[in-house]
Amino acid sequence: MPLIFITGGVRSGKSRFAEQTAIQHYQAQPETEKRLLYLASGVALDGEMEKRILRHQTDRQTQPCQWLTLEVPYAIAEVLETLRDGDVVLWDCVTTWLTNAFYEGYDSGTPCLNQPGCIEDKLQVVKQAIQLLLNKDVTFLVVSNELFDEPPYDSDEVELYRRTLGQFHQWFVAIAQEAYEMNYGIVKRWK
Repeated sequence: MPLIFITGGVRSGKSRFAEQTAIQHYQAQPETEKRLLYLASGVALDGEMEKRILRHQTDRQTQPCQWLTLEVPYAIAEVLETLRDGDVVLWDCVTTWLTNAFYEGYDSGTPCLNQPGCIEDKLQVVKQAIQLLLNKDVTFLVVSNELFDEPPYDSDEVELYRRTLGQFHQWFVAIAQEAYEMNYGIVKRWK
């Protein structure tokens, strides 16, 4: 399975690049029982996020291929386990999923962030599901935000998030066949 990791700043063009790359892989495959899947982790909690989600959905509708979009703000591993040979899959994005994971359970008073080992367990489940994909004929594109050019925050919670995300990025790049960074719509291939 080719794993392609794409990162960059907010609104850097990484999602558009990832979508175009996914379509190229999809169109290059022979006609089989293939699917072009978009795993969306975003949750519209405010007006800005609603607009961003709508823009992404509209962009996909104008593309030459039919996307199957699955909303997976939490249980990404369960979806990854259902992928089949020939699938081309774009997960957008890790940053949003990790935020969801940190605060899952907030409504009931105990977010995962405050439960010992909860974040680590969620990450391990996702990593195991991705490792299993390596044995399938699935093209897997992963999009994430680059948050490491900013100075440290005074918040321990924010720094824990950034540290966790940075470690997750390193893990992705280590197993990826290709790794890209987007800045100002310009692509830099690192691996």
